[in-house]
Amino acid sequence: MVDIAQWMLEGRYVELYEQFGQELKMLASEEQFQAMAKEFMEGVSSLKVETDTMLGEDRLIQWVDDSGFRGMEAMVDKEGIIVGFRLSPLERFPETDEMLTQTAFRFPFLGEWLVFWGGQHEMANYHYAEPSQRYAIDVVKTSNGMTYSGDPARNDSYFAFGQPIVAGAKGVVVGAENAVPDNEPVGVMNEVQPAGNYVILDHGNNEYSLYAHLKHGSVGVKVGEEVEAGDEIGLCGNSGNSSEAHLHFQVMDHPDLFREGTASLNVRWIHHVRVSRGVIVTGE
Repeated sequence: MVDIAQWMLEGRYVELYEQFGQELKMLASEEQFQAMAKEFMEGVSSLKVETDTMLGEDRLIQWVDDSGFRGMEAMVDKEGIIVGFRLSPLERFPETDEMLTQTAFRFPFLGEWLVFWGGQHEMANYHYAEPSQRYAIDVVKTSNGMTYSGDPARNDSYFAFGQPIVAGAKGVVVGAENAVPDNEPVGVMNEVQPAGNYVILDHGNNEYSLYAHLKHGSVGVKVGEEVEAGDEIGLCGNSGNSSEAHLHFQVMDHPDLFREGTASLNVRWIHHVRVSRGVIVTGE
């Protein structure tokens, strides 16, 4: 595979464009790409890899420039063809990025999971643009870069489906839903009940954790019940506004995610690891 970042730094835009797949070339002409690339690279002296992971058979790579306010993303297929490419300004909110929860959280699952969305800019975490979900993460289970085996339309084909979800910290259940059907065939989403089945825990200090898209009928805790960190609260599912089985986890300053003014809080992880898109994290 060509060294995409180095070619961008060297201004080899025409040669890079030649590595684009036909569908990608239909989105922009060679001249348009050159103009966009030149504008993006003005003043850029380095590009640092932030994400490098396999998504199915494709390789996703993301770079951030030396200022931290410009990002580049490429999707490369198994033949080395660039099938996706994006240049993007990165909005940052350092005043909240640096503020961590008082509560220290363990990962709310067991074993190895892939952070599909997570991080402190929108390229790595699409939630980041929305204050109420800014520091949310979406995690999936993978094997050989794939999230499923078998029929992709069936929930039980997905490695995450039915996996235990556990409390990230000691708390009291202040919200729970258990009756939302899982979406099937996979890909059909329920936008009317976006969180699907969920659990919300109160940890004190105006810190509330949300575990969303749980499996229908799997929530095993009730409002008012106290749980300890690591206690099972439900199973991973595909309910609500979910495109496949995964866990949406976040901490917020109010138990109602959809209340105007609710703010997502940056999580203090007891594991002291970087939680960002493409990273494998392990719950114990």
